[in-house]
Amino acid sequence: MKLLEKIQLGDVSLKNRIAMAAMTRGRADMNGLVGDMTVAYYSQRAGAGLLLTEAIRISEDATGSPLTPGIFTEQQIEAWKKVTTAVHDKGGIIVAQLWHTGRIGHSVDRNGKLPAAPSPLPIRGMKHFTSQGVKDYEIPQEMTIPEIKQTIKDYGQAAKNAIAAGFDGVQLHAANGYLPNQFLAESANQRTDAYGGSIPNNARFVLEVMQELISAVGSEKVGIKISPFHPYGDIVLDDPTATYIHLIEELNKLDFVYVELMRRSPHFASPEHYGADNEIEFFGTKIRQTVIANAGYDKASAEAELEKGVAALISFGKLYIANPDLPERFEKDAPLNELDRSTMYGGGEQGYIDYPLWVE
Repeated sequence: MKLLEKIQLGDVSLKNRIAMAAMTRGRADMNGLVGDMTVAYYSQRAGAGLLLTEAIRISEDATGSPLTPGIFTEQQIEAWKKVTTAVHDKGGIIVAQLWHTGRIGHSVDRNGKLPAAPSPLPIRGMKHFTSQGVKDYEIPQEMTIPEIKQTIKDYGQAAKNAIAAGFDGVQLHAANGYLPNQFLAESANQRTDAYGGSIPNNARFVLEVMQELISAVGSEKVGIKISPFHPYGDIVLDDPTATYIHLIEELNKLDFVYVELMRRSPHFASPEHYGADNEIEFFGTKIRQTVIANAGYDKASAEAELEKGVAALISFGKLYIANPDLPERFEKDAPLNELDRSTMYGGGEQGYIDYPLWVE
C-alpha cells in the first residue's frame, strides 16, 4: 500500500504518506493558548506521517474566529512546546500552519477593530460565527502598504516562533478564502497599486510572504496550501486558471518543500467560468515541489491518487477527527468511527480526544 510507504519531505523522514490536514477545532482559550486537551489531540494522531496543525494566528491582527490559537506571544510559544514535545515523543512530525484571516473575521472578536483586507469589500452570501453568535460580515479596512509590509514581517516572526516552539516546519495557509487567498481574487482585491490590478500584482503578496518564510526558517522547513477552485469566503477569480498557473510558475522559482493542493468541495459550487479541470492533475503536474493532495479522500481514492504519480502524500481532514489511529485502520482495513459533526468546533473533550482507538 503506497499510503504506508516512507518518504523524505525536506529535512524530515516521514513514516508514511498520510498527512493530517489542518482543521480549525476551536479549543484554545481566550488568550490563544492551547492546553492539555490539544496536547492529547495531536499526540493521539502522531501515527500520521505528517501532522499539519489547525490554523495558528500569526498576530493579534490576524484574528478572525474566537478560541483559535496564536503563536505571537511567549505564553503561546510555551504552550505549543508541550504539543510538539508530545508528538516527537511518539515519533511524529508536526508542522505549524500560519494564518491571517483577513476579512474573515468580526470586530467583536478583534477588540472592536474592523478586519483588515486587500480592499474594503465585504463577504457576501455568508455569515460569521463570533463569540456573540452569528453575525453579518463587516466591510473590512483596506490595508495600507506599510500594513501589508508589517503583515509579511509578522509571518516571518511567527515562523521563527514556530521553530522555537519545536515545530518541524511551517505552512503558509493561502487557501480557503483567508488573507493570501483574498489578495489573489478580484472579488476581494480591487487595488490599483503594486498588490492589485493584474495577475502578477495579485500574486505578489503570497510570493513575498513565501520569500519571508524561507528567509526566516530555511527552505527545508516551508510549505504552502492553495485552493485554486474553492470559492469559500466569497472568493471569485476572474481567471483562476491563469492566476494559479502564474502563481505556480513563480513558486517554482523559490526553494521550498511542498505544495498542499486542495480540490474543490462539492459543498461549495464553483462559478461556471472556472471549468472542470481536475486540480491535482492539472495544477499538480506543473508544480516543481512535492505535491500533497487534499480534500475528500478515503483510503481507496487516496491510494488511486498516489498511483497516478502526481501527488506524493494525501492529507485527510474529517477522517482524522474521528479516527486518531487512521494509518493503523487503513493498514488493517478496519472500520472507521463515525464523525460527530456537532462537536467539530469548540467545546471540551467530547468529539475531540474521546474517539476510540481500533481494538481487534
